[in-house]
Amino acid sequence: MTDEYAVDAERFREALVEQRAMRLKGGLYHLTQVVMAYNSNRIEGSQLSAEQTRYLYETRTVSGDARVDDVVETVNHFRLFDAMLDAVGTPLTVARLRQYHAILKNGTSDSDKEWFVVGGWKRRPNVVGGHDTTPPALVGAAVDELMAAYPGPMGFEDITDFHHRFESIHPFQDGNGRVGRIIMFEQCLTNKIMPFIVLDDEKLFYYRGLAEYQSEPGYLRDTFRHFQDRYAAAFAKFLDVSGESDE
Repeated sequence: MTDEYAVDAERFREALVEQRAMRLKGGLYHLTQVVMAYNSNRIEGSQLSAEQTRYLYETRTVSGDARVDDVVETVNHFRLFDAMLDAVGTPLTVARLRQYHAILKNGTSDSDKEWFVVGGWKRRPNVVGGHDTTPPALVGAAVDELMAAYPGPMGFEDITDFHHRFESIHPFQDGNGRVGRIIMFEQCLTNKIMPFIVLDDEKLFYYRGLAEYQSEPGYLRDTFRHFQDRYAAAFAKFLDVSGESDE
């Protein structure tokens, strides 16, 4: 299944994989790592700046004031992105959902809480956007049902719907948004659809899209299309880097 778009999404996938293997600095892979980690964590309350995030990626050190959990979760997000790239093209499984959560939350202050399960379903009810989510006792069945609904190739609307349903379940105690957004990026790459990054500076449109999805799914779809436009505009110029060769 393919998705119509002005830029070949498959080229993005190939460039990300190749540039990671090359350890190329300043290219598509490098910048996607930084921009996605910064925005996805910032949406969830991280106080790291874009510059601190970039410096942390490039040097594994951080300048200025920074909360320990913000640093740990940012480094973990870099690792999560790599795990996602390794999985592109393979069927998404419940075990991988839990693996992604474990990577993101490993070593955080949450991991020291007795009631918090790293890599496991929530034990306490949680709320998102003022709305109740699936009760802990029903999470396993709800996730299984969600996964069964999308056993094969997915289109753009399928990916949007999956994300809304995943966030409505909110299966983990914390980290659902970041896991959900990394899954969307993976699903786009797997299905040859232009990937995108949900940006912190426009998160209110993202929240509105999730909140009103049942009555008007077009809000969230249009928001994601907009983020596709922004990602392509910012990063398409880096695709040629992967094709260069030394003379």
